[in-house]
Amino acid sequence: MESPHGRRAVAYRPAALGKRGMVCSGHYLASLAGMRALLAGGNAVDAALATAAALGLVEPHMSGPGGDGFLMVYNAERRAVRCIHGAGAAPHGAQREAFLGTGIPYKGIRSVSVPGIVSGWLLAHRTYGKLDLAEVFAPAIHLAEDGFAVSPNLAAALEAEAAAGSPLCQYPPSRAIFYPTGRPPQAGEIIRNPNLGETLRRIAAEGEDWLYRGPVAEAILSLSEAGEGLFARADLARHRAAFQEPIRTSYRGLEVVEYPPPSSGHVLLQELNLLEHFDVPALGFQTAATVHVMVEAKRLAFADRERYLADPQFIRVPIQGLISKAYAAERARLIHLERALPEPGPGTPAQHEETTCLCTADQWGNAVCMLQSIQSQFGSGLVAGETGVLLNNRMTYWHLEADHPDVLQPGKCVRHTMNPVMGFAQGELVLVCGTPGADTQVQTNLQVISHIVDFGLDAQEAVEAARWRHTGDGTESEYPHRCASEVVLEARFGEEMRQGLQRRGHRVRTLAAWGAAGSAQIIRRDPSTGVWQGGSDPRRDGYALAW
Repeated sequence: MESPHGRRAVAYRPAALGKRGMVCSGHYLASLAGMRALLAGGNAVDAALATAAALGLVEPHMSGPGGDGFLMVYNAERRAVRCIHGAGAAPHGAQREAFLGTGIPYKGIRSVSVPGIVSGWLLAHRTYGKLDLAEVFAPAIHLAEDGFAVSPNLAAALEAEAAAGSPLCQYPPSRAIFYPTGRPPQAGEIIRNPNLGETLRRIAAEGEDWLYRGPVAEAILSLSEAGEGLFARADLARHRAAFQEPIRTSYRGLEVVEYPPPSSGHVLLQELNLLEHFDVPALGFQTAATVHVMVEAKRLAFADRERYLADPQFIRVPIQGLISKAYAAERARLIHLERALPEPGPGTPAQHEETTCLCTADQWGNAVCMLQSIQSQFGSGLVAGETGVLLNNRMTYWHLEADHPDVLQPGKCVRHTMNPVMGFAQGELVLVCGTPGADTQVQTNLQVISHIVDFGLDAQEAVEAARWRHTGDGTESEYPHRCASEVVLEARFGEEMRQGLQRRGHRVRTLAAWGAAGSAQIIRRDPSTGVWQGGSDPRRDGYALAW
């Protein structure tokens, strides 16, 4: 069956095209909020922050002011990329010994780390924003106070939390927002969060002090004191977002720019460096041979992540060695086209001194890619008192082994899976992309970039293409870091793909046709015309809007 908009591959939606701006996000109302900022004369940063704030309302199970995130900003006038670290650290009381024997809880106040994203938002706005912050947050505040219709995806998530007995449906401030009638809302019913609207209004007026040193901080501390939590006042008061320099490599002429540690962005660069040693177009689009090589590249890069990646303020990360072409050439020799590696170990790189995703672009050529998250679905399940802020459960990413590079320490930032991506050709910005999905992210971004560079797919075709992911026991981010080692395929790949991977030694499991994790967002740019092209993942409620 032919798809109505596919040219080189399946696409059931058209790629959005626009000259003056583009917003791609995981929810149509959030994309609309970002577009309102562009139409009001704002730039890509204003649009990104408007979208981000709205996502915290309409996609509350994915992100919000109680979480963390990373921003990548391209300034067209300066032709420069800068990264903003908007992730919080482990609180003062988060001693490794406190969790030995019991493990790290998946929900509740002891799963919460410092919420970092709001400081990141405000640093981006102070540095780049054009519109007043009150105008940027206005669409989100309206959604909070007037309410919004629950989507089928959100309804299913709320139903699952209720079935699991989550704090979300038991703790009174959380239950009042998400289960206002005492049962899970159905698709089409209305949810409101006026307290979060007021929090956004006060942040716009008074800055980040309202969250880190004011009423939101007081609510978090009260929760911590009442529930044997780990927070001290200084944990919140001392938090500040900061700029970081990106890291980069090239893939068949495309310069790929990624987020540095503690992000897992280097994994994508390593995967691309390894993949460059194989004639991927000759292996074929979405064949067993191509997927096999990609999976093997992923496995090698994840083995290195497990050995080397942690907060660079606490441990030396050999990042330039990991992403060097020479190191990739050495590691690529381990990949055999017809058989899977035994469980790979880390290499020895030379020593030298990474949810929801949104992408925006404006009429001046600026662009933003932002990943923000409260970790797992609905985070800790706890809303901070009367603030409307749903808190993260990022503590569930820590390791407890004393000799692990990512071992829990107070004040340390856990390694992240979030990794915003930009691509340049001959110095011109041509690609902005990213996806949520924890350890799936660098695997989805690998597939998307190969689809575009190796096979010429447009933005929408690239996000709609059938998707795989590999899980590796001992290398997954979430505590206790154990799982089956297998390749997980969407059913659209078909039986030939499954058999081809099994023949090479991979354990394979099949999902529903559109069952893969993540919600990829892509913006491409044609430098010859200045036209932006947007693609948004139909696996969630995402839409790309063009102007």
